[in-house]
Amino acid sequence: MKIDTKLMHPRDQIIHTINRIYYHGLTTTTGGNISVIDGNGDIWVTPSGIDKGSLRREDIMVVRSDGTVEGPHKPSSEFPFHKAIYDNRPDIKAVIHAHPPALVSFSIVHTIPDTNVIPQAKNICGPIGYAPYELPGSQLLGNNIAKVFKEAYNAVIMENHGVVVGGTDLKDAFQRFETLEFCARTIINAKTIGSVKSLSDEDIESFESQIPVLQPEQDHVEYPSDEREIRQQITNIVRRACQQGMMISSYGTVSCRWRNNDFLITPTNVLRWDITLDDIVQIRDGKREPGKVPSRSVWLHQEIYRKHPEINSIILTQSPYLMAFGVTGEKFDVRTIPESWIFLQDVPIVPFGSHFKGKKIIPELISKDIPAVIIENDSVLVTGDKLLQTFDRLEVAEFSAKSLTMAKPIGQLQAIGDKEVEALRQKFLN
Repeated sequence: MKIDTKLMHPRDQIIHTINRIYYHGLTTTTGGNISVIDGNGDIWVTPSGIDKGSLRREDIMVVRSDGTVEGPHKPSSEFPFHKAIYDNRPDIKAVIHAHPPALVSFSIVHTIPDTNVIPQAKNICGPIGYAPYELPGSQLLGNNIAKVFKEAYNAVIMENHGVVVGGTDLKDAFQRFETLEFCARTIINAKTIGSVKSLSDEDIESFESQIPVLQPEQDHVEYPSDEREIRQQITNIVRRACQQGMMISSYGTVSCRWRNNDFLITPTNVLRWDITLDDIVQIRDGKREPGKVPSRSVWLHQEIYRKHPEINSIILTQSPYLMAFGVTGEKFDVRTIPESWIFLQDVPIVPFGSHFKGKKIIPELISKDIPAVIIENDSVLVTGDKLLQTFDRLEVAEFSAKSLTMAKPIGQLQAIGDKEVEALRQKFLN
């Protein structure tokens, strides 16, 4: 369900957000807590010690502005630091604390993830603060965290504990939380296979400047049944990619050819978890659907469709194991199992910036023998005929990257040989 932070009650916002966090493996049954402060100064917060996998809206506690507690349980034991953050940062309206595995890894080695490894992480997460250890639930811990937040940090690594993030609303906080954990996972996976390469601040600024020069708006929009069917397919695939951990709220583009070189594409600045049919942007005759802003990579999708009439769908996303190769530059060798090579054949890595407007590298590189590319420190781009086929290729690529990463500590890849590859080519591709 789309989380509407304007009209949805704080109880429901919290329930839907904790479900995303728990069922995505980012907290444990009783670990972590979420709060929202409303316009009255009342703080709605998850209860203490109650199963996060089965919370109901009536389980959410409220601590009124006068200190009165209402609800069937006790407020989270970490409520003191939530309250301290709100007291010191009136601009923050939602707080998420949890123990996601990758960020806990950073907390127990007393270091902070480098958000310059992927372009949007630095801008979404901002600088990352660090709070010294104190007893969980104590006022001292609350004071330590509030002090760091007061220094204008919106994300804080808690020494030997976990992470806490704040946001202007719960969607903003969740996007920051999810992006930071993804960044941490990418770094850890990358260090397993090689040396991490970060982007410069100038590189990140060049990425941010790629806001699309908007196409003119269509004078008249039509929504025939085949167009509506594509909208449904795109929203289903985006949701599925998020659920499967192959797309996060802050990054990911899906497009599908409609008729000739007209296509539909996901928008910019909409959380991927929350994309609806109405968010999808129609591009017809080089013009965009009125009042909508397509993905900043719209030019790249358009060029691929123009150059390759056999390609009917494109997914551009970040997934944690493929991005390990993207931030190290290590070769992504798909000669692992027959399925991987048949689906992917060769997956080259291209330099950061190859996907920017006006660059011809990717449209000219993509072919029937090269259906996917990894863009350094940015994303993986996968193409295909049907959208489900393209998603299947993405899954196979991510599984292959995961297998290669997991194999690294136990030995070197023993790749399928040229003779075996040629036999696969003759049977499955010719």
